[in-house]
Amino acid sequence: MKVVLATHNPHKVSEFQQIVAMTRPDLEVVGYDGPEPVEDGVTFAENALIKARAAAAHTGLPAMADDSGICVDVLGGSPGIFSAYWAGQKKDATANLELLLDQLADIADPHRTAQFVSTIALVTPAGVEQTVEGVWPGRLAHSAAGAGGFGYDPIFIPDGQAEGAERTTAELSSEEKQSQSHRARAFEVFVPLLKTL
Repeated sequence: MKVVLATHNPHKVSEFQQIVAMTRPDLEVVGYDGPEPVEDGVTFAENALIKARAAAAHTGLPAMADDSGICVDVLGGSPGIFSAYWAGQKKDATANLELLLDQLADIADPHRTAQFVSTIALVTPAGVEQTVEGVWPGRLAHSAAGAGGFGYDPIFIPDGQAEGAERTTAELSSEEKQSQSHRARAFEVFVPLLKTL
């Protein structure tokens, strides 16, 4: 069965394909090539639903959409839904990361707590709509490290690692990241919803 993932981001498509393959190998996740809707929601859930509705309407297939970002506690949860645009409308991942590091330059480790948040929406052509959320807690490094992942991965240090051996998300293997990420956590809750397809 095909399910369209409502994104033009090839990194997200690849990540979702890997996550889905671990739990539902019978589902084929395909990328979305239709028009990109205006994401004018004020929450991850609202924006995920906007994207999933557009993809379901355009393709006639069940559609999944993820809206996700990094939420920094000392910044009141920002960048949040503005994570992709933190340094401006160009969606420049390097500029976003550098701006966030600059804003936190004088913040000590105990106050650099953050979490990646992912909300996944499922919308079917019949009009069924569901959302689930996954949260991956951690803190922000003082400088980027690692060549894997994308976005804010090089500065996010997930909780639960041995002291002195902590790595950023960009230093984790693809398998490690896919098994514990915010998207993987959201998808774990999401799997039962796929039974409705």
